Amino acid sequence: MPISISIASGKGGVGKTSIAVNLALTMASLGSRVTFLDADFGLANAHLLMGYNPAKTVREAITGKSDLTDSITKGPLGLQLISGGNGLLELLNLDRSTRFNLIRSFDPLAEKCDVFFVDVPAGASDSSLSFVNASDKVLIVLVGEPTSFMDAYTMVKAAYVEGGVKEFSIVVNMADNEKQAKETFNKFNKTALNFLDVNLRFIGYLPHSRSLRSSIVKRKPLVISDNKGRESLLFKSMSKELLSSPNNKASGITFFNKSTI
Repeated sequence: MPISISIASGKGGVGKTSIAVNLALTMASLGSRVTFLDADFGLANAHLLMGYNPAKTVREAITGKSDLTDSITKGPLGLQLISGGNGLLELLNLDRSTRFNLIRSFDPLAEKCDVFFVDVPAGASDSSLSFVNASDKVLIVLVGEPTSFMDAYTMVKAAYVEGGVKEFSIVVNMADNEKQAKETFNKFNKTALNFLDVNLRFIGYLPHSRSLRSSIVKRKPLVISDNKGRESLLFKSMSKELLSSPNNKASGITFFNKSTI
């Protein structure tokens, strides 16, 4: 049964999608069969970071014009990409029923992948929480800014209160060094534990990186263009930590029908 992982953030502009793409490709490079859903419907850009322009997006599956498998684009390292589409206004505000039906529509992919990545929209919207609450694991991307702290805390609280999510992995992005990243995490962790019964786990960090920014402009993921570089080694470490992190207890509507309720 695949492991489902939602990559989330409290706000935009923290490098969430870039981290999601590189983590997914890292796991693919280590032998996992990876499927990547860009769930920022209508505003998706993961395909751009991979250097692809999919002929079909999830829109065709949502509207019933084609089967979900027809929306899959074979990406780098065998990764299966399902794009959320860009510039598609009708996908911006999917209702609750449509989101839940979409989550269940991935069940047939269970035998074809080991890891199912979901890049969710930034912020604690209903759409984001639907996918976060349906996943085995949740990764929050954090930067050391007050607004990032506040918005990431809101995301954690909403997932905990609405979906019973208790296990969160944290990556600190744009840190000066590992020491600063751990200090940022410790401050965030202390705040969260003061108010919520959750478990936050620091799984790694990324520094301010010219190489990472350049890879985005070139539309070639860093873990492919420089797979032995510093950042790629950090992604490998993070991917192993993420896979070994505790799963959340399945309940409600989940990917691959793991719910115990």
